[in-house]
Amino acid sequence: MIPDTLLHPIEYTKGVGTARAEVLRSELGIHCGLDLLQFFPNRYVDKSRFYKINELIASGMEVQIIGRIVHLKTIGQKRGSRLVATFVDETGQMELVWFRSQKWFSEHLKINEPYVVFGRVNLFNGIFSLPHPEMELLKDFEVSFKPGMQAVYRSSEKLTNRGITNRFISGLIAQFFKNTAAHFEESLSGNILRTYRMISKTEALFAIHFPENPEQLAKAQFRLKFEELFFIQLQLIAKNLYRKNKIKGFRFEKIGTYFNLFYHNHLPFELTNAQKKVLKEIRNDLGQNAQMNRLLQGDVGSGKTIVALMAMLIAIDNDFQACLMAPTEILANQHFQSVSNQLKDMGLNVRSLTGSTKKTERKLLLEKLESGEIHILIGTHALLEDPVQFNNLGLCVIDEQHRFGVAQRSKMWYKNEYPPHILVMTATPIPRTLAMSLYGDLDLSVIDELPPGRKPIKTIHLYESKRLKLIRFMKDEIQKGRQIYIVYPLIQESEVMDLKNLDEGYLALLRDFPTPNYQVSVVHGKMKAEDKNREMERFVSGAANIMVATTVIEVGVDVPNASVMVIESAERFGLSQLHQLRGRVGRGAEQSFCILMSGNKLSNEAKTRLETMVATSDGFEIAEVDLKLRGPGDLMGKQQSGILNLKLADLSKDQNILMMARQEAIEIFRNDPALSSKDNMPINKAYAHLNSEKGIWGYIS
Repeated sequence: MIPDTLLHPIEYTKGVGTARAEVLRSELGIHCGLDLLQFFPNRYVDKSRFYKINELIASGMEVQIIGRIVHLKTIGQKRGSRLVATFVDETGQMELVWFRSQKWFSEHLKINEPYVVFGRVNLFNGIFSLPHPEMELLKDFEVSFKPGMQAVYRSSEKLTNRGITNRFISGLIAQFFKNTAAHFEESLSGNILRTYRMISKTEALFAIHFPENPEQLAKAQFRLKFEELFFIQLQLIAKNLYRKNKIKGFRFEKIGTYFNLFYHNHLPFELTNAQKKVLKEIRNDLGQNAQMNRLLQGDVGSGKTIVALMAMLIAIDNDFQACLMAPTEILANQHFQSVSNQLKDMGLNVRSLTGSTKKTERKLLLEKLESGEIHILIGTHALLEDPVQFNNLGLCVIDEQHRFGVAQRSKMWYKNEYPPHILVMTATPIPRTLAMSLYGDLDLSVIDELPPGRKPIKTIHLYESKRLKLIRFMKDEIQKGRQIYIVYPLIQESEVMDLKNLDEGYLALLRDFPTPNYQVSVVHGKMKAEDKNREMERFVSGAANIMVATTVIEVGVDVPNASVMVIESAERFGLSQLHQLRGRVGRGAEQSFCILMSGNKLSNEAKTRLETMVATSDGFEIAEVDLKLRGPGDLMGKQQSGILNLKLADLSKDQNILMMARQEAIEIFRNDPALSSKDNMPINKAYAHLNSEKGIWGYIS
């Protein structure tokens, strides 16, 4: 159980009050004492050592010194003034400096009294100083509790202005430990504690805020990170088991006429071993009595869509309908064209539904869908609308599923008496640790090889000074009959500037590639759908040699004759986007190229991104680098930003801990699914508390 004092509103805590409580809530999300104890430090300062003034050697050192103030003076400067104290010990002298709150310090500082000061050293004109140091009279310092390493907490100007300093936060936390008699109920089993030689929950919580030394801190961090990841995995695995045991699904018992006809007569190429393996996993799921929830991961061009199409044919062979949902009209139309072409001689009714579908056409389509005449429906979010009712929906394929919110995806559950089987696909490779933590409740399939005959794409990084070389290269490729993409960044916050860049780039291209010898088409997100589709069609048909675009072509455009991808201002793109864009070429038999154009001044992170792109074409390797650079929050994007709100663990650094935590969670459910054994009772209690407010949302992938 959690002590009651930790659940009281934070304003009732001694020293907080209404005004400070409001800032703690708005800035840090701290509503009660429990939130405060789980507000973990972001770094630590080693205060186990005291320095002498003559030991100071460089700016930037964080030091703790015992000494006395022997003189105070105010010095005028260009803007305002500064308060300067001459601070001495037996080895020399230095300065303490304040630019703010000078009146308070000049009235309260005691001359010739021993102080303990702490701060970051500054060296100016040969004089060492500590700007705005932490200070405490030596006599007070000696009687107060001081850990060897001091925690440093996240702060902001609003917090500082309300007096919510590092010392204030530490004091509040110490007060809560005192009020709870420093005892917290255990939440892990004795077996786990023994296996990993973990310290107790109480010890870990205390040591994370007040560590005596680095060894103790490491033990506390391991224990709390493990616990955080363990309960996430426990929830995900429980959801998976619940689906398989409790949520009934349609059983597809036969592999029939349509599947076999397509496999033997219409398959455009031999399936890779990875595709065959994944198809076998899907067939096994569809043959069970439980609803399938499977995530299909595959790099750009690995052939996920053909696997999804064959899964849809299994549904049709069992007298069910299937649908494929994509996040954009461009991608939905691309899927519709591709699937229609592949099934054109098989007597199946494949239709498309998007926001652009005309009203009269939509009415007729919905009637045929409800009567069962339509076998496969392909579209956008429009498939989720209430009027869209299937006769017997058996399988829903969701492409680039991270672009759909949980509430949106859940609507597919209510199109039938039973929920359809769900196959979610992503061409954005997800690092293993992130996949296990975001989609650990889904069964995972990975297509990890490309179809045979594909030549690796050559990736080259060029600086702006090589522009003429690029133009000559592009003309040579067009001369060979190839087509070229040129992509400009489009970031929402600066759309006006970005469109200006695209327009200027387009005009410059027209000068270098004049009509009638060359044809250039333009596509960007501000265009009307019909204009966009017309320009896209010019390029797809080969009427245009060059397509100038924003990232609307990131997914879904498949033109085998396009062999060159030029990415302008490549330093402004994330690794995942760069990899997706590169995947638009290399779809034909010819050698393809990806040219990364950048300015001359690059940040270290931008350099790493571009170097990674040149060095490897492995999407999973790229995703791991991306995770290290950006962290899981940015990698997941807006739709899923709140799903993994980790307080302490870091998926880019704590992969080993995650693997241990997941393995323990699997073992526990294998041996004690009800968590009813005496040893697992602490886990049972903590798990019940975590799940106390779950509804159906907890079971929707």
